Amino acid sequence: MKQDNPLAKTVFPQSGNWRDYLLLLRVDRPIGSLLLLWPTLWALLIASDGQPSLKNLLIFTLGVFVMRSAGCAINDYADRHFDGHVKRTRHRPLADGRLSEANALFVFGLLLAIGLVLVLFTNLLTIAMAAVAAALASLYPFAKRHTHLAQIVLGAAYSWSIPMAFSAETNSLPPNLWLIYITNLMWVVVYDTFYAMVDREDDLKIGVKSTAVLFGEMDKAFTGLLQGLTIVGLFMMGGKFELGALYYVGVVAAAGLFAYQQWLIRNRDRDACFTAFLNNQWVGFVVFIGLAMDFLL
Repeated sequence: MKQDNPLAKTVFPQSGNWRDYLLLLRVDRPIGSLLLLWPTLWALLIASDGQPSLKNLLIFTLGVFVMRSAGCAINDYADRHFDGHVKRTRHRPLADGRLSEANALFVFGLLLAIGLVLVLFTNLLTIAMAAVAAALASLYPFAKRHTHLAQIVLGAAYSWSIPMAFSAETNSLPPNLWLIYITNLMWVVVYDTFYAMVDREDDLKIGVKSTAVLFGEMDKAFTGLLQGLTIVGLFMMGGKFELGALYYVGVVAAAGLFAYQQWLIRNRDRDACFTAFLNNQWVGFVVFIGLAMDFLL
């Protein structure tokens, strides 16, 4: 008589199917991966003077998608008791019981293992830094329980691929890379505040903390200030790394997109705030295109 595998029951319950796992990993919503990908590519281009190795391009591109998915899995585990009370998230697989806590933890561990395999093809410095990346990815979802500055924790996590890209390309951590890191961190705080503005009413009811809650009626002023500082940081990057005119065209385009985002959030409408969040994928893209064209031409 065939016996059931208890591990299979725990990790892959009958209530779940492959579509639920894809939803857990946000395969249907690649925006998070793109927001992580563009700064990673900025760093690879700058660190390599426009000629990153094919190996590192493949490793970091795959790594972006793997680690973003891992972050989604641990985020849903951390928010499993809250998502059901939030309009935007109440139908997530853990929130409505289609997947279990064990499912999410198993997937998170599996993706971390895949990320480790990828980084083993780089160098010892990058491998050491990957441990910090894993810790930051694990910390962010739980930070929302304890601090209104969780978006800064996310910024630290989403920006960590920048020093990793430099370490992979140069086997060093030149001081100027931290300007890119801080600039990107400020940008992450901006777009994740827009994201948190979508859920602010629900978060206030259930006690979830965010910069959107912290800023309150000053949310537009603070996000506008951070956007201005991000543009300043991007201009300073041009000087530090001796970038040319086409790069600055990309930065000006990014400034225009920031202005459009402020217009979108003017009434704090949920859908408009979410549109402003999504629009940031184009910010990263135009800076990347300006940077790539500058190195190419």
